[in-house]
Amino acid sequence: MPEQRKLGRPTSHRNLMLRNLVTDLLREGRIKTTDTRAKETKKMAEKMITLAKKGDLHSRRQVLSYVTDETVVKHLFDDVAPKYAERNGGYTRILKIGPRRGDAAEMVYLELV
Repeated sequence: MPEQRKLGRPTSHRNLMLRNLVTDLLREGRIKTTDTRAKETKKMAEKMITLAKKGDLHSRRQVLSYVTDETVVKHLFDDVAPKYAERNGGYTRILKIGPRRGDAAEMVYLELV
Protein backbone atom coordinates (compact mmCIF):
# COMPACT_ATOMS: atom_id res chain seq x y z
CA MET A 1 0.00 0.00 0.00
CA PRO A 2 1.50 3.37 -0.95
CA GLU A 3 2.40 5.74 1.82
CA GLN A 4 0.67 9.02 2.40
CA ARG A 5 2.72 12.09 1.57
CA LYS A 6 3.77 14.04 4.65
CA LEU A 7 3.56 17.50 3.01
CA GLY A 8 6.01 18.96 5.54
CA ARG A 9 3.43 19.06 8.32
CA PRO A 10 2.74 17.19 11.57
CA THR A 11 0.11 14.47 11.25
CA SER A 12 -2.72 16.36 12.92
CA HIS A 13 -2.11 19.52 10.87
CA ARG A 14 -1.86 17.51 7.64
CA ASN A 15 -5.11 15.66 8.32
CA LEU A 16 -6.99 18.87 9.09
CA MET A 17 -5.55 20.56 6.00
CA LEU A 18 -6.70 17.68 3.78
CA ARG A 19 -10.17 17.72 5.37
CA ASN A 20 -10.45 21.44 4.65
CA LEU A 21 -9.22 21.02 1.06
CA VAL A 22 -11.73 18.22 0.41
CA THR A 23 -14.54 20.29 1.93
CA ASP A 24 -13.62 23.31 -0.19
CA LEU A 25 -13.39 21.20 -3.35
CA LEU A 26 -16.83 19.71 -2.80
CA ARG A 27 -18.29 23.13 -1.97
CA GLU A 28 -16.71 25.13 -4.83
CA GLY A 29 -16.12 22.45 -7.45
CA ARG A 30 -12.63 23.78 -8.17
CA ILE A 31 -9.66 24.77 -5.99
CA LYS A 32 -6.19 26.09 -6.69
CA THR A 33 -3.41 24.38 -4.73
CA THR A 34 0.02 22.81 -5.11
CA ASP A 35 0.52 19.62 -7.08
CA THR A 36 1.35 17.33 -4.15
CA ARG A 37 -1.53 18.64 -2.04
CA ALA A 38 -3.88 18.14 -4.98
CA LYS A 39 -2.81 14.53 -5.41
CA GLU A 40 -3.53 13.76 -1.74
CA THR A 41 -6.80 15.71 -1.81
CA LYS A 42 -7.90 13.85 -4.94
CA LYS A 43 -7.64 10.48 -3.17
CA MET A 44 -9.92 11.53 -0.32
CA ALA A 45 -12.38 13.46 -2.50
CA GLU A 46 -12.90 10.42 -4.72
CA LYS A 47 -13.52 8.27 -1.64
CA MET A 48 -16.11 10.75 -0.37
CA ILE A 49 -17.95 10.81 -3.72
CA THR A 50 -17.91 7.00 -3.88
CA LEU A 51 -19.44 6.85 -0.39
CA ALA A 52 -22.06 9.43 -1.39
CA LYS A 53 -23.04 7.32 -4.40
CA LYS A 54 -24.16 4.56 -2.01
CA GLY A 55 -26.59 7.01 -0.45
CA ASP A 56 -27.37 5.10 2.75
CA LEU A 57 -27.27 6.39 6.32
CA HIS A 58 -23.98 4.70 7.17
CA SER A 59 -22.27 6.33 4.18
CA ARG A 60 -23.69 9.72 5.15
CA ARG A 61 -22.31 9.36 8.67
CA GLN A 62 -18.90 8.30 7.33
CA VAL A 63 -18.77 11.38 5.08
CA LEU A 64 -19.94 13.60 7.95
CA SER A 65 -17.06 12.32 10.07
CA TYR A 66 -14.57 13.60 7.46
CA VAL A 67 -16.18 16.61 5.75
CA THR A 68 -16.41 19.58 8.11
CA ASP A 69 -19.62 21.23 6.85
CA GLU A 70 -23.11 19.69 6.93
CA THR A 71 -24.34 21.82 4.01
CA VAL A 72 -21.50 20.45 1.87
CA VAL A 73 -22.53 16.90 2.77
CA LYS A 74 -26.13 17.65 1.78
CA HIS A 75 -24.89 19.15 -1.52
CA LEU A 76 -22.67 16.10 -2.07
CA PHE A 77 -25.47 13.59 -1.56
CA ASP A 78 -28.21 15.56 -3.34
CA ASP A 79 -26.38 17.12 -6.30
CA VAL A 80 -22.87 15.76 -6.85
CA ALA A 81 -23.32 12.00 -6.31
CA PRO A 82 -26.30 11.56 -8.70
CA LYS A 83 -24.26 13.30 -11.41
CA TYR A 84 -21.63 10.52 -11.17
CA ALA A 85 -24.07 7.60 -10.79
CA GLU A 86 -22.97 5.94 -14.05
CA ARG A 87 -19.25 6.71 -13.61
CA ASN A 88 -16.82 4.26 -11.99
CA GLY A 89 -14.20 6.56 -10.49
CA GLY A 90 -12.27 9.43 -12.02
CA TYR A 91 -14.46 12.17 -10.58
CA THR A 92 -11.69 14.78 -10.38
CA ARG A 93 -8.97 16.10 -12.65
CA ILE A 94 -5.75 18.04 -12.10
CA LEU A 95 -4.90 20.89 -14.49
CA LYS A 96 -1.37 22.27 -14.21
CA ILE A 97 -1.11 26.07 -14.33
CA GLY A 98 2.61 26.65 -13.79
CA PRO A 99 4.96 27.54 -10.95
CA ARG A 100 4.05 29.81 -8.04
CA ARG A 101 5.86 33.14 -8.13
CA GLY A 102 7.34 33.06 -4.62
CA ASP A 103 8.85 29.59 -4.29
CA ALA A 104 8.28 28.05 -7.75
CA ALA A 105 6.01 25.31 -6.38
CA GLU A 106 3.98 23.68 -9.14
CA MET A 107 0.43 25.05 -8.92
CA VAL A 108 -2.63 23.22 -10.22
CA TYR A 109 -6.39 23.44 -10.37
CA LEU A 110 -8.14 20.46 -8.83
CA GLU A 111 -11.70 20.28 -10.13
CA LEU A 112 -14.65 17.96 -10.34
CA VAL A 113 -15.16 16.54 -13.83
